[in-house]
Amino acid sequence: MRANLASLSVRAGPSTVSMRSVPSSLSSSNRHLVSSASNAGTSGLSGYGSTTSPSWSSHVVTSAVITHAPSSVFDPRGTLNSMIIAQATNKTLDQIQPTAVRRTVGKAAYQGVPGAYSEVAALRACPDFDPMSCEQFETAFQALSQWLCDRAVLPIENSLGGSIHAVFDLLLRYRLHIVGEVSLSINHCLVALPGTKKGDITRVMSHPQALAQCDSYIRTLGITREAVDDTAGAAQMVSQQHLENVGAISSSRAAELYGLDIIEAGIQDVKENVTRFVVLSRDPLIALESDDRAYKTMIVFSLGEGPGQLFKALAVFALRDLDLLKIESRPLRSNPMVVVDNSGTQRFNYLFYADFIGKLSDEKVQNAMRHLQEIAPYVRVLGSFPMDTDLGGTNVESVFNSMRTTIDD
Repeated sequence: MRANLASLSVRAGPSTVSMRSVPSSLSSSNRHLVSSASNAGTSGLSGYGSTTSPSWSSHVVTSAVITHAPSSVFDPRGTLNSMIIAQATNKTLDQIQPTAVRRTVGKAAYQGVPGAYSEVAALRACPDFDPMSCEQFETAFQALSQWLCDRAVLPIENSLGGSIHAVFDLLLRYRLHIVGEVSLSINHCLVALPGTKKGDITRVMSHPQALAQCDSYIRTLGITREAVDDTAGAAQMVSQQHLENVGAISSSRAAELYGLDIIEAGIQDVKENVTRFVVLSRDPLIALESDDRAYKTMIVFSLGEGPGQLFKALAVFALRDLDLLKIESRPLRSNPMVVVDNSGTQRFNYLFYADFIGKLSDEKVQNAMRHLQEIAPYVRVLGSFPMDTDLGGTNVESVFNSMRTTIDD
């Protein structure tokens, strides 16, 4: 996201201004300041205001709140580096008040409306961040890429429905990093307007996966079903449109937010229903060697032509006693078919996604990655992060904070 023209979005008092034309004297690392919200599209985002963009040279920066800036310009405690402000504003250090320059509360983007399971996951992973509702998965990716938020929390796998391929595809299109995971137990509830009885309901609305996960229960009621974008959105629709005799399948949090009664809880066909969410950041999480937590690393790679290529790729993990947790293939969308031999026979061209236990700072993991690069034409590390082992959700920010404390000490 480096660019010749960068801007630092600053809120001074009640309004927001956009400061542009960062001096050429600013080092390349410090010029990694991105477009303010006035230049970044906010379509599909909720809860984000507009900005004005006067000439930055007319504004004196002595007491301000930085609303959008890369983490590299902050010290480990969240205070903006005074030297960078001085360079960016052509001022001397004694003209800057660093104690008055503080980072605002972070935002964690999720797909859906308030009350969605993704919001619950975002609150667990980033409890100190404000949840930021996004209409689509890609809207959350865009928001994080354009510095409109600090994290994005998105579902990647369900114990019943399998992988969520749309998120896998977006991971390839955006240069973001997985820094954490949340395994959330899903407890579906049938909700409706206050006073509604179960026998009154003739139609039920929810996300297609939620409807499928409650298929047996819905069939016992003998009612019709209607698919909508998300579970919380179904509850919101029932409430706001005052839909009588219509139920929604959602979380208990959605029922509380939208003033609905919970007709019955735990209606999913399989009680052990778990969705795994990943937490995305613009910067990777680099684990210290002294960190003794169990880490998971996610990678994606492609394979060349010839027999035994997948066996050779998987052997790099087995030879080093690395525990491979998951492997999955997806057709390569940019080049889905390849020629196998001179007869013109074609086959699908695949990318392989793999999860294994270990952190990148481990010597055997580094050796495995070097070995894999000798075999695979394409290898990319999607992230290395602490495993969520208790279905409670890893507090990603506590991991970052503990690392900052270690570095400070």
